[in-house]
Amino acid sequence: MYFSPLLLIIWALFSCTPPVKQTPSKPVNIILDSDIGPDFDDVGAFAVLHAMADSGKAEILGTFACNKDPLVVPTIEVLNTWFGRPAIPLGATKSKGISMGSEQHWPDSIVAKYPHQTRSSRDAPDAVTQYRKILSGQPDGSVTMVSIGFLTNLSNLLQSQPDQISPLSGEALVARKVKQLVSMAGWYPKGKEYNLYMDSTASRYCTEHWPTPVIFTGFEIGEKITTGLKLIAGPALNSPVKDAFRIAMTGAGELQKGHMSWDQTAVLIAVYGPDKFFTTVKGTIKVNLDGSNSWEENPSGKHSYVKMKMSPDSLGRFIEQRMMSLPVKKDFKTGRL
Repeated sequence: MYFSPLLLIIWALFSCTPPVKQTPSKPVNIILDSDIGPDFDDVGAFAVLHAMADSGKAEILGTFACNKDPLVVPTIEVLNTWFGRPAIPLGATKSKGISMGSEQHWPDSIVAKYPHQTRSSRDAPDAVTQYRKILSGQPDGSVTMVSIGFLTNLSNLLQSQPDQISPLSGEALVARKVKQLVSMAGWYPKGKEYNLYMDSTASRYCTEHWPTPVIFTGFEIGEKITTGLKLIAGPALNSPVKDAFRIAMTGAGELQKGHMSWDQTAVLIAVYGPDKFFTTVKGTIKVNLDGSNSWEENPSGKHSYVKMKMSPDSLGRFIEQRMMSLPVKKDFKTGRL
């Protein structure tokens, strides 16, 4: 077989070209704010986030409680500790706010069973102070905030004043350091949803003054996605994630169909972005005095809400696989590999 000199030269050039190296993407810096307790999909969201951190996709900067119930911070710390990250900063609401526990008594069960240090949410530092400390130490525009509960802490943060931590007001600090907020809140295009109406004053202030883009994942999204059955049937022993779902789903009568999965979607969007799973509608949310919400579409809007692109069953499987992830071995003193 004959090859022309020109073809031989081209072949030589391409055969000597080194392979293109793929630059690994940086993990997403995340702060998670949760009302964990009244519902238990928050537990699934924490499990998904820790699985994403174990795979190098996320860096967890802080985990805060927007629910003043005494067991909320200990529950968060149980999960962080079990996943090998006991040193993640904690914080709790110190202003007026909502305090709600669980009728299924899963938080007291896992707090009694698994290691943690903080005895009560009352013993945790102020969430606003913790937010200001963490944000002031991060590069500009680098933090993704995730809210899977009431917007109390975020409203308080926006209204915080310059202090010894930072010369910036809370709103200015958020504008400088935060890339986006992902919030499981609302019902789209209109409705009345728990996370917004329970502290409607904070919801109104936060949605009207938050200075960065906001992605909302609504009630109508998580309502269609069920998880928990495979987790409960899985081989993991002595897992606070499995225990929480097993106890709560028995009490809620969901052992045939699984539990609706709102909060996990917010974590997925924060880490992966919305486009893998959802389409987005841009515009502006309006939170009414009674906590209900409506939507004004605007292609240039700073807010957006998501609509299903993947089937609920497929998305549920994707989420539950990550909820079932076991922690990698870590140094439990430092939380490092």
